[in-house]
Amino acid sequence: MDENTTTASESGRPVLVTGATGYVGGRLVPLLLSRGCRVRACARNPRRLENRPWAGHANVEIVAMDALDLASVDAAVAGCEVVYYLIHSMIAGGRGGFAEADRTAALNMAAVAAVRKVKRIIYLGGLGETEHPDLSEHLKSRHEVEEIFNQGAVPATCLRAAMILGAGSASFEMLRYLVERLPVMVTPRWVDTPCQPIAIRDVLGYLHGCLEAPETVGRTFDIGGPEVLSYRELIHIYAEVAGLMPRIIFPVPVLTPKLSSLWIHLVTPVPSTIARPLAEGLRIPVVCRNDRIREVLPRDLQSARETMRVALDREPQAEQDACDLPPETLLPPEWTACGDADYTGGTKLTLAFRIVLAAGIESVWEVVEAIGGDRGYYGNRLLWALRGALDAVVGGPGMKKKRRDNATLDADEVFHFWQVSRIHRPRRLVLASRMKVPGEALLVFQLRPLSGHTELVVQALFLSKGLPGLGYWYSLYPAHQWVFRTMLRNIARQCKAPVILGPEMVAAD
Repeated sequence: MDENTTTASESGRPVLVTGATGYVGGRLVPLLLSRGCRVRACARNPRRLENRPWAGHANVEIVAMDALDLASVDAAVAGCEVVYYLIHSMIAGGRGGFAEADRTAALNMAAVAAVRKVKRIIYLGGLGETEHPDLSEHLKSRHEVEEIFNQGAVPATCLRAAMILGAGSASFEMLRYLVERLPVMVTPRWVDTPCQPIAIRDVLGYLHGCLEAPETVGRTFDIGGPEVLSYRELIHIYAEVAGLMPRIIFPVPVLTPKLSSLWIHLVTPVPSTIARPLAEGLRIPVVCRNDRIREVLPRDLQSARETMRVALDREPQAEQDACDLPPETLLPPEWTACGDADYTGGTKLTLAFRIVLAAGIESVWEVVEAIGGDRGYYGNRLLWALRGALDAVVGGPGMKKKRRDNATLDADEVFHFWQVSRIHRPRRLVLASRMKVPGEALLVFQLRPLSGHTELVVQALFLSKGLPGLGYWYSLYPAHQWVFRTMLRNIARQCKAPVILGPEMVAAD
């Protein structure tokens, strides 16, 4: 093994992760930390990384880096063993401005890495035949960056990927919203173009594997999942996994990438500036031309269906605050993560009310934890009974199963149409609904000491499943407001505590 093939774990020098605020970079950092690496995570605005759970890890250093500023790049790279280059200009702009920015940033990194004697650059680029006449400007730019690193003085490992599957990926979120919101779709002709998507889990596995595998130095690999699929097939797989009716698809020849991106922006929360390069990239086949990576770094690749199944396990993702976890926590990479775009995770509908009581948190908690027992749901008994009866009619559990104990709840206890999902006495209780509804529902009680008083927030969180879910939520929205106001007033009465503030509607956390 020569000096250029020493592994990062052997050297003890930090690994630089550029683009740490991005989808892949934000998931790569905690993975590297979990494998014992020292990591230097960089971003143009490092404050965007301060709320990440791993920001407090003993082996991570957060630094500022503007890839277009040579001095900034030099300061970030100094002392690092390996550089992960995960920077791309995704925003569609006029006159090829993104390509010039990508070129300048790559040339800066290549020059600085040579001067600072970096052992290797690991770059994640894009699939697509370089000579294809319809290759998009964005894929051309990614190939140009790859060429810059391959011609540089520092050995490079270049990975080429197509669509990355997992919650938070712009490509996956675009697919999610299109399928969720459109039972019938008019699509461009590229809906039948072959693509080889790859799970984010496998992308991260390859990125870390290259770090420790000397035989990957100076080589370029195509990486993809175990299947070649069209976008039409991905739509059908998503609908099946999500429990939706099969989608009807009509391809037409008149939808250009620009028109497609505007249509995607209208139907989904994905901005058209991001949707356009994604749509352009789907015009040509993006399939692995070789599978050499499987010989060098063998792994059991995750199928599209398996990846979607994990990504769509939305209830456990919604139960926790992804930004409020211990530094060593390593969540499934297919889940939403702290720092993901606002539109990540599908349609989440919330309604929250709060009240501030002149009482201690323990006494308020005692009343909250008794919910569903002899005290019922603090008002509206007839309404709750009616809801339970309707649920039983459509095959749900209804109100038959009673609580085991009227005072305390156990983890995972099931009563009526609820299951205790999380309980952290005396601050947080999460009840997951087991009703037959077009989506997943959570009822969250959050308590917080507040200057000698206690703030209680009750929040309904609904993870809608398609258009029926939206109709269900909004049809019951006025009733839910009345129920929550009544519930909080009666909790206050049961506590025998003066009301300092509320009940009032608040923005959900």
